[in-house]
Amino acid sequence: MPIIIVPQGAEYKAVCRGLTSKENVIAIPVGGQAAIRYLRTCQDKLWNDRQKKVLMMGLCGSLRDRFQVGDIVLYSECIYETKVQQCDRSFTAELYAHLQGKVCLVKGLTSDRVVCSAKEKLHLGKISGADVVDMEGFASLEFFQQAGVKVAMLRVVSDDSQHDIPDLTSAISPDGSLQPLPLAMSMIRQPIAATRLIKGSLRGLKVLEEVTAFVFAR
Repeated sequence: MPIIIVPQGAEYKAVCRGLTSKENVIAIPVGGQAAIRYLRTCQDKLWNDRQKKVLMMGLCGSLRDRFQVGDIVLYSECIYETKVQQCDRSFTAELYAHLQGKVCLVKGLTSDRVVCSAKEKLHLGKISGADVVDMEGFASLEFFQQAGVKVAMLRVVSDDSQHDIPDLTSAISPDGSLQPLPLAMSMIRQPIAATRLIKGSLRGLKVLEEVTAFVFAR
């Protein structure tokens, strides 16, 4: 079984619910730099399991109309600014074959902040060529690849490209944790967008749990 890397909080809990054992699951902070700082503190465990593969899991946002809430996506590569990192081809192909008919192969984009407006989502999709967006994929992928570890990335879409979501950037602290008060204020300021985000997240988390159980069924 590969080591599973997943953002802390609800995403981590969803993945754990889909597993019989959470021994190989590591919860990382939200955001690339915070994730890397944390992964460096886990190096003894990671390097002891160096021969194993790493599967990055979690939620993502859609940058294209064709990807809707609840869609399961498997990254072929991940983009950050002008840099591109390829996911491991053999590991990715293995997962794609196992999930045949349930998953779409995509290009991912990593952002330093929450991409909240529909207009910006579509613009980013157009200029980057990416299909979905996350906040820690590229940095984590680069971290493991530099250590010679095979990495695949499997995510579930939790917000579409046609609607705005609340701007949660101010609610994410430098250590990658969510701050309850700024989070609540962001939700209150945009109640319709907040309702849509909550519904999309709940749907995405349910599918994340289901796909975890399917991938690791014994």
